[in-house]
Amino acid sequence: MMAKTTKLWPWMVAAAFLGMGAVPAPQPIEKPLFRDFMGLNGHTILFKPEVYAPAVRSVRDYHPLDWDTGDDTSSSPPFPKARNGVDWNAVYGSWKAAGFETEACVIFDNLAPDKWKDPRRDAFAYGKSLAKAFGPSAPKPLLAAVEIGNEPGLYDDASYRTIFENMATGLREGDPRLKIGTCALSLGKGDRYSKSVKCIEGLERLYDFLNIHTYAEAEAWPTWRRSYPEDPGIPYLKNVEALIAWRDKHAPGKEVRITEFGWDASTKPAPPTGDFARWVGSTETEQAQYLVRSFLLFSKLDVARAYIYFFDDKDEPQLHGSSGLTRNGKPKPAFHAVAHLQQTLGDYRFARVVKEDAGEVYVYEFVRGDDPARRIWAVWSPTGSGKTRKLELPMLGVDLLRSERMPLGTEAEPIRPIATTPETITIEIGEAPIYLHLKARPKS
Repeated sequence: MMAKTTKLWPWMVAAAFLGMGAVPAPQPIEKPLFRDFMGLNGHTILFKPEVYAPAVRSVRDYHPLDWDTGDDTSSSPPFPKARNGVDWNAVYGSWKAAGFETEACVIFDNLAPDKWKDPRRDAFAYGKSLAKAFGPSAPKPLLAAVEIGNEPGLYDDASYRTIFENMATGLREGDPRLKIGTCALSLGKGDRYSKSVKCIEGLERLYDFLNIHTYAEAEAWPTWRRSYPEDPGIPYLKNVEALIAWRDKHAPGKEVRITEFGWDASTKPAPPTGDFARWVGSTETEQAQYLVRSFLLFSKLDVARAYIYFFDDKDEPQLHGSSGLTRNGKPKPAFHAVAHLQQTLGDYRFARVVKEDAGEVYVYEFVRGDDPARRIWAVWSPTGSGKTRKLELPMLGVDLLRSERMPLGTEAEPIRPIATTPETITIEIGEAPIYLHLKARPKS
């Protein structure tokens, strides 16, 4: 059922169209291009770079410390190979050859804090050797960034701070050009899946970016039901905004990276018994729409990069069991939607919010990095109810080159306006973003 037509003009024309047509172009902004903004979580030898290259150009690897050191944290890793025989030159080298930038998240959750021989010495030595072997200054530079810990909730605050401070010092000494990140952080008290920002207070010289995981969880155990990304009743975006605000106050100039976000979408029902008997997943269409809309929402914030969790799944109906862009290596609808987003906005960066009307319509403008006259408007219904509506948009000083809807397959759907006038177009919008390709007319 169609709702009333929404108009964006004339009250907001001057604000929305600053830089279009006869008015001055916007000043350059320091937002990342989408090709540098979109990332994906992979895992070592399981990640096939040629499969995911159409979707993203940045990959985050869960890099197990004990693969490199074995059970003895004081042992020197035999880089470029891990102690268990994995050849990092081959793994990360293949990713680089496919055009990826790699961020390694060093994980040590399966190593109890008291199993470190000498936490200060061993963490420093490991960080220094890792940076020297693979950092940007190495003979074969394979890593652009390293995170110290993923979700090290089994370590108390003091133990994590010791590991972080010394490993970061080693990374800095090993290669000053290597970017260093924290584990997943939260404001207030840490928990099993994050550490409090208090753990890294005063260590600003040792890191380049703050790290946060955010999931659109509407309910916790036993359903783990997730909502849509714009839902005002969940802390999905609010947690990121809170970390940005903390950064502005305590660590100005540092990046914020969202290193995990995603939705589970399985073709199977929840199991009849067990921990996940009441688990509630999302549909494949919802997963595709919500991932794309999340990238659009994150691009508005002061976030340097965002990584989808996860690259592949085995279609397991449980928490984090079906969150891949692929299923058993085969693309899901989410893969096609994200790949299309990369193809569409890869050369563009966020410019401005044209309209944010909660529960009704969002319109964001993106500008091509090498041609400010080229614009793309992303337009969508920010709901989780399948809502559609007619929307009238002003076309002052711009020409509409083409329009298309986010796809669930290999081909995007061209969109034809419902109505046009010399100064407006009317389109039908829904939860799948529509991309309007625009070009500003030359000044007369």
